[in-house]
This record gives sequence, structure tokens and C-alpha cells, in this order.
Amino acid sequence: MSAVQPATPVVSVKPVRLDAPGRGEDLPVRVSAPASGRDLPVIVFSHGFSQSLDSYGPLADYWAAHGFVVVQPTHLDSRTRALPAEDPRTPNIWRLRVEDLRHVIDQLDTVEAALPGLSGRVDHSRIAVAGHSWGAQSASMLLGARVVEADGSVGEDLSDSRVTAGVLFALTGTGGADLSLFAAEHFPFMSPNFDNLKAPALIIAGDQDDSMLSVRGPDWFTDAYRLSPGEKSLLTLFGAEHSLGGISGYEAKETTDESPERVALQQRLTTAYLRSALIPGDDSWAGIEDSPLGRVESHE
Repeated sequence: MSAVQPATPVVSVKPVRLDAPGRGEDLPVRVSAPASGRDLPVIVFSHGFSQSLDSYGPLADYWAAHGFVVVQPTHLDSRTRALPAEDPRTPNIWRLRVEDLRHVIDQLDTVEAALPGLSGRVDHSRIAVAGHSWGAQSASMLLGARVVEADGSVGEDLSDSRVTAGVLFALTGTGGADLSLFAAEHFPFMSPNFDNLKAPALIIAGDQDDSMLSVRGPDWFTDAYRLSPGEKSLLTLFGAEHSLGGISGYEAKETTDESPERVALQQRLTTAYLRSALIPGDDSWAGIEDSPLGRVESHE
């Protein structure tokens, strides 16, 4: 693996409020970027269920320190919002999440202007999406994944041609008979079709991620790698559960498999992948090898 780029100081601002028609309220985001550098690529990050723009510091801070502008919206399912179940938006949150990510891309000028010293340093043509768990499903839809409707038909295309690549952490697998009764009742949208997930993506799965949402085992989280066309890579983390060692926070209480070494591996490998995906001529991803903590495989 090529040497990791040296870290630079990070500047961050929150909340930046973006216009979000149809959402019922403005969209709050956190913007983080390196204090120096130009032609900076962008990562739009979608948090997991109940998290917020304050979550996933181990990823956002590292990416920003290594040359990326990282934008983190707070979705309506965040515990910081406490949206009641009877709110008319609740059944449609999965779609509103995808629209949140698109609102960020639509308003990159506002995002750039909100952080002092960032104006003129962002390359709006190089955009990646990333997300964890439900956030990975949200991000995957901008890359071409679709939701299978109740009648078995494939739902509308919500992909965004402005997005070049993605990193999908613990992305849920196929629905239907693979869902638990709980998931089928409460998360009917969790039924993805990966046939059109053609954009390049790195999928990260834990080999001990045995989810209550599926009647299958941890291999459920590798479905997108196996079933999608185009250039894909899979990082299987040994011993990792759904928190993948603790990517959601520096002191995340929900982390049951805490492993600073596993988090550090993901920091390095995702940075290498994103640099190669977004920066012409960058070979950081070339020569990536397995480690005692995980295995990497790819297909085209």
C-alpha cells in the first residue's frame, strides 16, 4: 500500500443550515476540511439510525485531515430530533434521507462559503458518498441501488450522476425472505435491488455482524458486493460486529466490538480507496493487501 498522506490540521463548522424543500425544516450539516490544500474532493456522509452530524468522528476527522471536505447531515431519524412516530414524515424517512444527501450536493456553494477559508478550494466535480448501516443504504441509492416495492417491482432510480464513488459500511443485504419478521414489519423499504449499483464502491462488512434484521448470518452484509455490477471492492473485517470496531464515535456506547486497530485499518484503507477513486493518477489503492484484521477482494 502506498504511504498514507501526512495529516493536516482540520477546521470544522456546525450547524450549517441548508434549504430543504419538502423536508418540513432546514437541513443541518457539519462541514469539516483540511486547513490547507486546494482542489479538495468531497465526501457526503450519511449516519446510521438515530445518529447525527456529531457522530462518526473517527472517520470524518481522519478524512478531513487527509485532504477531503466532509459534509455530515443530520437526518430526521436522529435521536437529536426525536421525531414522533405519528409524524407524517416518519414512513417516508428512507426517501427523505436520500434527498438530504442530494440537498448537500445541490448546495455545495453554500457549504463551501460557510467554512471560513474554504472558498475556492473545493473541487465540485469530485464527489463521493459514504454511510454506515441505514446510512449505507441511503448512500447506495445515489450510486444506483433501488428499493423493491411490495408488489415485487423495482422502485424508481434515485441515483445521482454527480457522485463518482462510494464507501458503504455495513450495508444491509437483500429483503424479502431474507428479512426477519421485525424488519419486514418496521423497515419494509429495507429491500434493495443492486442490479443498477454500477458506480465504483468499497463495501465493508464484519464477519461477526449477525443482525436481528435478517434471518441470514453476517454474509448478508456482502450482498451488494456479490450482486452488483461494475467495479466493486469488499473489505471483510475479522471479528467485527455492526459497529465495525467503533467507527460511530470515539466513545460510542453502542460499540460492542471496540477495536482501535480495526478502526485505524478502516481509516487508512477508505482514505486510500477514496483518493484513488476521486483523484486522477493517485495509486493509493494499488497494491492493497490483506492484514490480520481483514481481507480485501475486488471484481469488475
